[in-house]
Amino acid sequence: MPCAVTLRTFFFAAQHWLHCRADFLRASRMISKTSYLIGLIDSSIAGSLTPAMHEEEGRILGLNYVYRRIDLQALNLEPSALPNLLSAAERIGYDGLNITYPCKQSVIPLLDDLDADARALGAVNTVVLKEGKRIGYNTDWSGFARAFQRGLPGVPMERVVQLGAGGAGAAVAHAALTMGARALTLFDSADAHAASLASELAARFPDRMVTSSGDLRDTLASASGLIHATPTGIAKLPGLPLPAEYLHKELWVAEIVYFPLETELLKTAKALGCRTVSGGMAVCQAVDALRIFTGREPDAERMFEHFQRLLER
Repeated sequence: MPCAVTLRTFFFAAQHWLHCRADFLRASRMISKTSYLIGLIDSSIAGSLTPAMHEEEGRILGLNYVYRRIDLQALNLEPSALPNLLSAAERIGYDGLNITYPCKQSVIPLLDDLDADARALGAVNTVVLKEGKRIGYNTDWSGFARAFQRGLPGVPMERVVQLGAGGAGAAVAHAALTMGARALTLFDSADAHAASLASELAARFPDRMVTSSGDLRDTLASASGLIHATPTGIAKLPGLPLPAEYLHKELWVAEIVYFPLETELLKTAKALGCRTVSGGMAVCQAVDALRIFTGREPDAERMFEHFQRLLER
């Protein structure tokens, strides 16, 4: 019996030591982790500057930081391939993914959990893959807010018009109301999307007036500013998202498209004398995403400078 007790005691002591060692190693890896493999799932993203921004800031932070494009168009894949892409990324060892058009909403059912912002917005652009879990975040809204306040400080926010009610539209509309927009009118090519988003935002911000549709020209005539949150204007979808004559010089114009940095909308608005901002959302959402992926604090102004250098090339 004494021998059995001794063996049992030794066994439990050894088991306890192994558990403690495993916990210590897990904690050590979290603290000392310096290598990251990140991906961007999108469609037609050969010209995206996001990978270069992430990798350069990661290098300066002392990380072995690799950021790869996963281009649906280049791979000849449809958005329906997203479940397989997520599984493949986990097997390969990706630490996280950025998700953009057209997958920001369809990715949600594939995740294990969402942070509060992503859950409220119903859209995800950042996914952390860790310990067998997929956690979704949204850095679009915070990125837009930071860029807006940097580029258009002090502009009036009484009446704002927004074009686009998709995944990015939900994020920037949330940001506009968070920043103080008193009345927000949403327009989308699908009226049902605009109406649904307006209803959600009105419930989230009960002290604001959030509506959808109506006459775009009349609404813009008395508006303080215009937010553009549709894909129109990107390199593969050039052009204006609305008739040029609807714009007027009292409007400020915020553009979420950043490639090209100066879209047809911004050129037209600037010619009228409108205050404008663009490009900053791409940088600021990358700042927040890099922080989520690594736990390190990126330098936002340094990333802005790198972004400008990339554009100049």
